[in-house]
This record gives sequence, C-alpha cells and structure tokens, in this order.
Amino acid sequence: MKLYFESGAKKVARGGFYSWFGVPLERTLEAVRDRALSFAASQPLDLPGALGSEVKDWHIFDSMTVALERELMDEYPGAGDYAALKVHKRYSVGVGTTVAFHLSPAREHDAPHLVIDESWRGLGLLCDLGYASHRLLRACEEFDVRYVIRLKENWKARVTHIARGREAATFVPGTDFDDLLAAGVIRLDGRVIDADVTLGGGNSRITARLVGVPTEKGYCFYLTNLAPRVAPRTVADLYRVRWEIELDNKLDKSCHRLDQIGARTAPAVRALVYASITASILVCLITHRDRLSQAPPPRKGAERTKPPVHAQGVARMIAVAAVSIARAFQLTGEAADKEWEHFAGLFRHETDPNWRRRPSILDQMRGWRISPGRPLSKKARAARASVNC
Repeated sequence: MKLYFESGAKKVARGGFYSWFGVPLERTLEAVRDRALSFAASQPLDLPGALGSEVKDWHIFDSMTVALERELMDEYPGAGDYAALKVHKRYSVGVGTTVAFHLSPAREHDAPHLVIDESWRGLGLLCDLGYASHRLLRACEEFDVRYVIRLKENWKARVTHIARGREAATFVPGTDFDDLLAAGVIRLDGRVIDADVTLGGGNSRITARLVGVPTEKGYCFYLTNLAPRVAPRTVADLYRVRWEIELDNKLDKSCHRLDQIGARTAPAVRALVYASITASILVCLITHRDRLSQAPPPRKGAERTKPPVHAQGVARMIAVAAVSIARAFQLTGEAADKEWEHFAGLFRHETDPNWRRRPSILDQMRGWRISPGRPLSKKARAARASVNC
C-alpha cells in the first residue's frame, strides 16, 4: 500500500485499500496468470545434452505448502490445527519456468493431483515420491510418457534380468530386489546396477528398469522406462534436474513472498498466490531468454568464463526498480528503447555468485567445463569484508 501511494496513486483509507483484495482482483490476476502461462508455454526450448535425446521436454511436478491465517481453516485445512494450501506446480525444464499450477487444501494427499493425460504425451516426468504410485506409472505407459522417480521403500520390485552390476549367483526370475541384496546375489560394490523389474501383478503388472548409482551417501535407486541406451548415470543426472523446481519454489517464497500471505479471505489469498507465481514466471523467462542468447560450448569440455544470470538476483533487482519499470510502460519511441536497455543492463549484471563453486546440473549437461575460482588474496578478502560490513 505504501509503495502504491508513493507511485503517485490517489490515497484512500486503509480499509478501502484492503477492500480491493476481493473477487474482482482475483479474477484480474487469474487472467494475468493465464496470459503468463500461455506465453511461457510458447517459448523455444533449451534442452542440453541428454535432456533432449528421448523426449520433447521434461516436466517436473512438485508441491509446496503455504501457511495461512486461521480464519481460512474451513476452506483450506492444513494437516493439523492450522490453515494451509498447497500449490501443485508443473515446471518445464526446457523453458525453465512453471507452465501450469493449481491449488488444493494442504490436508489432501499429493498423489491425486498429478493426472497424466493426453497433454503429457511425448514428454518426460520427474517427480518426488509424494506423487508416485502404480497408477501413475501405468498412466505413463498409456500416454507414452518417460519417467524417472526414486524407488519407494515399500514397493516390491521383482527382478527378471540384470543387465549391469555384479551378479554373485544365479537367481529365480521374479525374486524381490531387496531379497537379492540381502542374500548377496546383487553386490553393492561401487558399480552401477541396471536391472529389468516388474511391479504389481496380474493385468496391472508394470515393467520398468531399476537403476542403482553409487554416490557419496550410498546407492541411489531409480525407476524409469527410458530405453537401455540411456546409461544409469545419465538416468541419475536426469533425476538431479528435479532440483530446478526446488530453486523455483525458493524464488516464489524468498523473493515474491509466497510464504508471507496474511490475507484473511480466500479470494485475496488466491490473488496473492497468483501474483507471486506470475512474478516468478516473468523472472524465469528473462533468465531463459539470456540462456538462449548464449552460444553453446564450441566443443565439449570448453571452459565457461561468463557467469549465468541468477533468477533471484533479477527478482530482487526488479523489486527495487518496480516503480521505475511501471513508469517505463508510459514511454514510447527512442525514450522507451533507452529505458528498457537500461533495465536489461541491470538484469544482466545479476549473475550467479556460486556458478564456479556449485555449477548447475544444466550447465554440466550442456558440456561446459567450469573450473573452481581462484582463492581470493588477503587484500581482496579484506576489501570484501569491509564492503559487507
């Protein structure tokens, strides 16, 4: 409200200002949300390396919980004695942003909110175990969707064939994978494991690959229906891409205040949720355009020297310049071009400070070699410390 008044709008009483956060604003932001989602879905894809070899695009599905005021418990009951809603997001890896989402009471289970239908045909799916079910895997087979998910602990994966891994003894096809591990038939000796398995039984039996990859924390096991030509470590790398939606959730909350909603009516809550996620979509599309403008590595293993634009940095810059950006929409001609180029320069300056220390999995899949930065000299560390102070 303070920012609204400082931008030159006519002042009204606090109660009058709050009254605007009702059904008309909700409908307005629904329309803005729909335009943003439609525009995002129309953008060219960026699918480096193995991401573009088997599917049209990879979509990540995930949810995040938003705590609400207690007045909303009837409409949005949480898992306990509180109010909360869940935002179920469908995130395109190729575009780098959310392309669909919907809301539900936080008390509801995640699984029913991921429905595989014709819109998923030819795509790849990455999701966490909250959405995993036999029904989901059968739907993926029906609609030609490739998936990579973690293996649930209580799922009985029956091994029919071991393509890779150390097989210490013969076994009866159809033996439970956990039993083969316990008996030492399959050895976890640091090699990758690639086995054909079945889940469920009867007419609803599912055939899949079970892939095991050693990591610093032990073996990670995945289920996938990708072709055997996709190596086990590549399957693991594809699942690591799921972290991109976690970064997007952080953008929603840390930069666009999705976890600071204090509204006390359902229309106002939904309006603010739509505003937060739409803001994140626009920021992600700016960073996506920057990625598209960068040439791919001239050769695999080429050294990257230019840091990527950082979505959270861009979001903070937009927040700082919000009033100036709003005024720029009133400009035309050369004055408008000059102002927008000025903003673009500000955005390009917001690069990822950790791009050398923690390069993204997407940069790694593009084929860049990213060397760790050199340690700062004593003089440089002292200068940085004085600036931070």
